[in-house]
Amino acid sequence: MSVVTIKAESPAYGGRSIGKLNGKIVMIKGAIPGEVVKVRIEEDKKDYSLGTAVSLDVVSPQRCVPECIYFGACGGCQLQFMTHELQVSIKEKILTDCIKRITKIDTELSPSVVSSSPWNYRLRGQFKISHGKIGFYREKSRDVVDINACPLMTQEINVAFAKARALLGKVSTGEIHISFGSGAFALLKTSQAAVEGIDMNKLARTFLDSGFSGTIIEMAGRKAIRLGKQFMTLDLDTLKYTISQSSFFQSNWQMNLAVVSLLKKALQPLQGQKIMDLFSGAGNFSIPLALDACEVVAIEENADAVRDGRRNAEINGISNCVFINSAVDSAAITEDIDILAMDPPRPGLTDKVIQKILGALPLRIAYVSCNPSTLARDLKKMLVRYEIESVRLIDFFPQTYHIESLALLRRTS
Repeated sequence: MSVVTIKAESPAYGGRSIGKLNGKIVMIKGAIPGEVVKVRIEEDKKDYSLGTAVSLDVVSPQRCVPECIYFGACGGCQLQFMTHELQVSIKEKILTDCIKRITKIDTELSPSVVSSSPWNYRLRGQFKISHGKIGFYREKSRDVVDINACPLMTQEINVAFAKARALLGKVSTGEIHISFGSGAFALLKTSQAAVEGIDMNKLARTFLDSGFSGTIIEMAGRKAIRLGKQFMTLDLDTLKYTISQSSFFQSNWQMNLAVVSLLKKALQPLQGQKIMDLFSGAGNFSIPLALDACEVVAIEENADAVRDGRRNAEINGISNCVFINSAVDSAAITEDIDILAMDPPRPGLTDKVIQKILGALPLRIAYVSCNPSTLARDLKKMLVRYEIESVRLIDFFPQTYHIESLALLRRTS
């Protein structure tokens, strides 16, 4: 593998920077735009090459020393070598450029929603188990990097993780999900072969004895073991929000609270409005919006999340929010919907859903995205009948390349 000197010129999605060598694009890992670096070329493709910075000739003033001792081995973070301010700026540029390139529209971003704490922000961690090692995968690998703690997790998660490590020594493979809200909760996913000779009911009880509020053990072909509390509670706006281990929730909860507040304010006035919330989960947006709206219809495919959502409506005394257990592709988007909120997974919206939206034509759309490319693709399709009110970055995942955003659209006619 050759080593060459290249100037990193611009950021790329995925945590790399773009440089050029003899006119050919090189995607550089570990470089900051503006730096001149020695790059080890690792893969040469037809249209571009992949490489890693091995030394620095010109160093950015915004380069910093990674705080995590596992950085570079663990594949969970990509940006710890640059300041948080630069991370936000780079993500804003990638989001802007992506929307312009795909929609052909110049969009000036609204002020980003930025995390006040770029460390210790995650309330859920999914740790891999492999023959005595517990941690996260190496980049592009199934090899587990054994860790003692993760600086992205809250202190409560790291304490619970240390307890779980001590209990899982005989489990050969699988993964352990640890969440923290009204206590610590564990979900162990493994196989019968990986726990041969272990009394799993006893193991589940041991989790409770060590301080976990609830635990679930899932093994293929066997009934799940469930002990203790089966859902945790978080504060959401002025509400109580319950969530079970198998339901998705936004792990950066402080940022989530900021986004919910922003969304409620941006969509006012809500009085008399009928809202549909696609990919609603347990009602993260649905329940708070229902406090002001006339009616909210929440569509969610995960049956456990729907049960959580219905419980959330009941415990908060909300009667105008209906949860429907359905795939979004199968849901009816009707013409009486005034506002459409949605938070789809990384692939974005299917053409079928977009055609339903363009058939119903709600007055306003709030689109929360975790992928700038699919957001821009979907915006381009909807701009035949909508205009962009605003787009902004949401800094949900500091130290990683992940880009979340919120786009608000208004019907043009």
